[in-house]
Amino acid sequence: MSDPHDAGTARASLAEIAALLAPAHPEVAEEVLRAHDDPEGYVSAFADRLDDRGVDEPVDDLPWIALIDALSDRGLLAEFDWKEDAAEIRARLEALESRPSADPWALLAAAETALPTHDFLHACGRRYREVGEALAVLDIDSDCYPVVGLPAARADELTLLADRAGFPVEHLGAADPGT
Repeated sequence: MSDPHDAGTARASLAEIAALLAPAHPEVAEEVLRAHDDPEGYVSAFADRLDDRGVDEPVDDLPWIALIDALSDRGLLAEFDWKEDAAEIRARLEALESRPSADPWALLAAAETALPTHDFLHACGRRYREVGEALAVLDIDSDCYPVVGLPAARADELTLLADRAGFPVEHLGAADPGT
């Protein structure tokens, strides 16, 4: 049996994740695959962007970081600090290109806005699920939360692909945190 995290499987899974999260932006997959296939070239080409993350040479999670940055550059991901204001979170989620057509905010209780960032993001995730959407954190083992939106029906697909690529995803507001 082959290793589920081998380079070919990881590469294919990263391309599928990019297509899932950025279907109208094929250049996202191109950036991610460049980081996978030519890490030195990617670091050189995106030095300014990576400098903000303290990355100045290839690292193991470079394709994942490339995915996060490419999605963010196109308004498909919002990155939140570990201690972010609820109003700022809401505003940045509403600004995402991948926002839901139904309004999840009408369901948000006033008391939830006083929650710590991680808990508030989970409350947002529960509300998004109620309108058929999902929020997921593309975890980079940092004190930030890179959050994407996607149809709830495709959340398990994202988890499977991320696992195959060797990267963690946390679904916000899911009954089972792994899904």
